[in-house]
Amino acid sequence: MKFGSLALALALTAVPAVAVAQGGDVARVQAGAPFRAAVAELDRDYDRFVAELIELTEIPAPPFKEEARGRAYAAKFRALGLTDVAIDEVGNVTGIRPGTDPRAKLVVMSAHLDTVFPEGTDVKVKREGTKLMAPGIGDDTRGLATVLAYIRALDAAKIRTRAPILFVGTVGEEGRGDLRGVRHLFTKGAYKDRIGAFFSLDGSDPTRVVHGGVGSKRYRIVFKGPGGHSYGAFGIVNPIAAMGRTIDEMYRIELPAKPRTTYAASVTGGGTSVNAIPGEVFLDIDMRSESAEALAALETRVLGIVANAVTAENAARSTRVGKVSADPQPIGDRPAGATPPTDPLVRTTAAAVTAAGFTATLEASSTDANLPMSLGIPAVTIGAGGKAGRAHAEDEWVDIEKGEGVKGMSVGLLALIATAGQAR
Repeated sequence: MKFGSLALALALTAVPAVAVAQGGDVARVQAGAPFRAAVAELDRDYDRFVAELIELTEIPAPPFKEEARGRAYAAKFRALGLTDVAIDEVGNVTGIRPGTDPRAKLVVMSAHLDTVFPEGTDVKVKREGTKLMAPGIGDDTRGLATVLAYIRALDAAKIRTRAPILFVGTVGEEGRGDLRGVRHLFTKGAYKDRIGAFFSLDGSDPTRVVHGGVGSKRYRIVFKGPGGHSYGAFGIVNPIAAMGRTIDEMYRIELPAKPRTTYAASVTGGGTSVNAIPGEVFLDIDMRSESAEALAALETRVLGIVANAVTAENAARSTRVGKVSADPQPIGDRPAGATPPTDPLVRTTAAAVTAAGFTATLEASSTDANLPMSLGIPAVTIGAGGKAGRAHAEDEWVDIEKGEGVKGMSVGLLALIATAGQAR
């Protein structure tokens, strides 16, 4: 889901009073000397931001092995004077910048520690002019470094916020991590009942305001059968045939254009030899939707196709030495959700984008913000600034040209201060 500037402008016209106040907060904060001083600090301290971006990128953080980067990030939180710095049970790094109102809900500013790249990947940063290249440097190490720059800017400008700010480096955002970090933060962590708003810095584009969470269901479906010699046992049931029927029938499903809903057969494997009917094969399936209801309906449909494919294969060939079966194993469950365009958090963030001189677009994606959205907690994902490309590829890059970098970074900082409420 993506809205252009016209749709955004229309969405910002019919607003509740609380949202109008939030929009006014953006203008007031931006016009004030403290915010100007904070942006000046982002500019003055930019070389340090770049140095930390390189430093953190070169600490490997493969899936489920974010510990080394997490320890380094926690050390930086402590050095910056955050309180209650901790690494929780799953590996999230947390630290608090206190607010002036002890009763206020926490505002979270986060980025994710993990990358998609496996252990052993060369993460040495290479530089060509203002372009830095390394696996994971944009997704999401730039976000991590920007969070640190925000803390220093707030301190340098002596900005106090009414609400306390919880800064977080999350684990498990990518792939099979299944949002385990942010899931723990909101369902089992020490702050699970204290969070009132959530920002995720992910990617670079400062114009994107991700207010819709694309949910996903992922399965590894293991098909089993008796197996046998390709010639001597010819005619018995074959789990590959059931898998093939599953894929064929799944790709006959017609889906609505809205809400956007998709499926993919993505990974297959199994078998032992070219001259053997396999005893076991597997198929990985990814299903996504902006709507929790549409995703649940698709999941039911696909699992029904799997069951029917098994039944059909057992009816089509001999089961004299055994039958084919299927075991759908869940390997991912990202909840769908949304923060409405009229919510003060979305309006404030969009106003911050506009105030920085960009054109805001409202979009849906799959990020850490999915989890709080699904719980009804206002959440958005925004870019950390600058330009980037080739995410999830080993030649991933970011452009660290200072002017565009600081301009983009100012968006999240302005939205954060306006949301947390600048203390007078």
